[in-house]
Amino acid sequence: MYYPGKARRGIRVIIERRLLALHSRGCYNNKVKKLLVLFHIKQSAGALSTSFVFYIYILLISSPKAIVIMARKFFVGGNWKCNGTTEEVKKLVTVLNEAEVPSEDVVEVVVSPPFVFLPLVKSLLRPDFQVAAQNCWVRKGGAFTGEVSAEMLVNLNVPWVILGHSERRALLNESNEFVADKVSYALSVGLKVIACIGETLEQRESGDTVAVVAAQTKAIAEKVSNWTNVVLAYEPVWAIGTGKVATPAQAQEVHFELRKWLHDNVSAEVAASTRIIYGGSVNGANCKELASQPDVDGFLVGGASLKPEFVDIIKSATVKKE
Repeated sequence: MYYPGKARRGIRVIIERRLLALHSRGCYNNKVKKLLVLFHIKQSAGALSTSFVFYIYILLISSPKAIVIMARKFFVGGNWKCNGTTEEVKKLVTVLNEAEVPSEDVVEVVVSPPFVFLPLVKSLLRPDFQVAAQNCWVRKGGAFTGEVSAEMLVNLNVPWVILGHSERRALLNESNEFVADKVSYALSVGLKVIACIGETLEQRESGDTVAVVAAQTKAIAEKVSNWTNVVLAYEPVWAIGTGKVATPAQAQEVHFELRKWLHDNVSAEVAASTRIIYGGSVNGANCKELASQPDVDGFLVGGASLKPEFVDIIKSATVKKE
């Protein structure tokens, strides 16, 4: 069938988007893998021909066994930070318990109250939502005043922990290596980890975003061999609590580069299966557009997780099903 030039260009744009999504999300046989890598190189260099785009697409749709898409369940985390009283926490849990949200097979929801409220929230929270601690110590407990060990969280049946948040990296000088050690130890005792990475405004403006987040991820990769229980949270520091938010294109670009780094430096399977979520002034107004990006697998929400709009953010998971 012949398509006029404008229509042909429109079809090509749609196909290119699908191929980019497949490149970042799938595991393939060697022939298809090489073609998709070549496609990405040509696409990045602006050297794609229409015939090459259509050739790859026809190959893929005519060879269904060539592709194995590894579905990643949408993940929404709510980081309550250092906020709340007993009564405020109870009210917030009530809002969550009464909310109508997509089922567990569509979205995984984890809320992270301050340490002192973990038992209370866990006892009141609906069974399809889970809880996370906001931090834990780097090794087994002992003479470490003020710290909470990973073993204590396991003892409380707290399944998740947030590690490496930019506020702790900046205010408490947690280095890439220290965060990696914490991630490794938490995983070793059975916790699941939301590992945070992200660049400052100065680093973004100097063009160092990818290098910074790659170095942060590399430190973790050097200490972790099994990524099954790791969710990677990309949170540009300049967008946390500022009201500024990365555009969907900016978020997708970094998520794509992170997945490519995992593919090239860990494995294709880890790259395809690891959830990379976005954090940084996510709210009810911008969540759907962000969620529509192929490499954005959910959110780590700060301020908005303390408001009713957190329910709307959870519902944005349905965008992936459309």
